[in-house]
Amino acid sequence: MKKIGLLSDTHSYLDDRILHHLQGCDEIWHAGDFGTAEVAETLATVAPLRGVYGNIDGQDVRRIQPLVQNFELEGLHVLMTHIGGYPGHYSPAARPLVQQERPGLFISGHSHILKVMPDPKLGLLHLNPGAAGRHGFHKVRTLLRFEIAQGKVQQLQAIELGPK
Repeated sequence: MKKIGLLSDTHSYLDDRILHHLQGCDEIWHAGDFGTAEVAETLATVAPLRGVYGNIDGQDVRRIQPLVQNFELEGLHVLMTHIGGYPGHYSPAARPLVQQERPGLFISGHSHILKVMPDPKLGLLHLNPGAAGRHGFHKVRTLLRFEIAQGKVQQLQAIELGPK
């Protein structure tokens, strides 16, 4: 079993609330728009970090984070990219990737809208943690915490970090 903290769209902003909710995680996943490499470096001091770069990320982040993460953890195939859309409305770049890879868990950010949606057609769970940072149209900052065990997402929690 692995405990995962999932966030996105920090846009160079980290505060004590974010870091508090990530304590005790076995891994932290960031679905893009870090803002600066410093955000990635700080998160990596809390737990091992897996991330992808987003559309606002500069070369400092793109040098250390890929466009796509595709891996297996605890028997679950995970695919993560920043601009991915959601079931029934995948982005043009993500759609063929999701169809080809057939992950059990597909993660994206970008929309600043927290979403947890199954895709029964492709047999996957889609997660978008919303935005943990202050930049954007969202009103409440969010992140997700969950466990992965025996190939399944369990104990999923949506955490509100307060207003931006």
